[in-house]
Amino acid sequence: MFNNIVQFNFPTTIRFGANAVKELPAYLKQHQLSKPLIATDPVIAGLPFFKQIVEDLKRHGISVEVFSDIHKNPVKSDVYKGTDLYDQTNRDCIVGIGGGAALDVARAIVLRVNHREDLFKYDDLIGGDIYVTNDVPHFITIPTTAGTGSEVGRSAIIADDETHQKKILFSPKLLAKIVFADPLLTMDLPAFVTAATGMDALTHNMEAFLAKNYHPMCDGIALEGMRMISLSLENAVKKPDLTSRAEMLLASMMGAIAFQKGLGVVHSLAHPLSSLLDTHHGLANAVNIPYGMRFNISGFEDKFARMATTLGLKDTKGEAVVQYLFDLNTRVGIPHHLRDIHVTEAHLDTLADLAFADFAHPNNPKPVSRNDFRKLYGEAL
Repeated sequence: MFNNIVQFNFPTTIRFGANAVKELPAYLKQHQLSKPLIATDPVIAGLPFFKQIVEDLKRHGISVEVFSDIHKNPVKSDVYKGTDLYDQTNRDCIVGIGGGAALDVARAIVLRVNHREDLFKYDDLIGGDIYVTNDVPHFITIPTTAGTGSEVGRSAIIADDETHQKKILFSPKLLAKIVFADPLLTMDLPAFVTAATGMDALTHNMEAFLAKNYHPMCDGIALEGMRMISLSLENAVKKPDLTSRAEMLLASMMGAIAFQKGLGVVHSLAHPLSSLLDTHHGLANAVNIPYGMRFNISGFEDKFARMATTLGLKDTKGEAVVQYLFDLNTRVGIPHHLRDIHVTEAHLDTLADLAFADFAHPNNPKPVSRNDFRKLYGEAL
């Protein structure tokens, strides 16, 4: 192994802590930026903390344009509309505020501003990253959920409006210049959203640790992310305080840093639920993770033992990790079965086709066939 040269990459500057978002106006002025496009989702656009951010910027003489016409599972037309607004209002930077959907659209707008061919020409799965050659606008991210970790990512997942197939836009150019990670912005998240996004973060850390690519630094980050989630998620859901919210926000970013190593079968099970049935991505991962993890135990017992130890389990067998996931879902209010989130037997063949076509499972530690996906959906139903 060590006769071959491998490359490791880690992301961007992170300003982390309570009230970090208040540094945004000064940061923009320091970089001679005065006309940000703020990309967010329609729910966040109506919340008091968001309005306060906009007011703070305006009070500092900064011209703000807000784009919030974003679907829960974003599509290409969202990106085109946002880019049109960027052009029409002569913006000079982009600030993404929100969870995965808002930050994915913000990042895709960053790409499209100076790359005007069809958006999906830049799909990383067909080698489109080689066409990301031009400069991109200054990009800042501000997360409001502890789940996707998109704030520290360099890719955006955007679906086709018609086929609902997800495409992945990727380039190191799409990293934020700076992240303002303020746990206070996550304090008012409803319990169910906190649970679903938290399980998403756990899925990222676990799948990254198991992914077949070689990246020991990501492995270490993923294990620590798992430990932090195991100690913080239930409190963040049931009796949130600054400590639990801060730990979850950090663990979410750690998962996103770790999964540059790869993801796996659970994400390939989850993505079709979002594209076909508009299921919340975190919820889709949460319901599927026990079944996907059970699929991966055989042959990787040593890795499951390490995860069990990290999670504080006395039993280090793989099945104990699976049971822990079922139990954690119960404690935070996540259902155990797909039928509880409006999936029916009639959906399973289409879901299996979409899962097999998904981009995540090639990095799973063991191969996953179309029949495997059909069986896993059947078990989860």
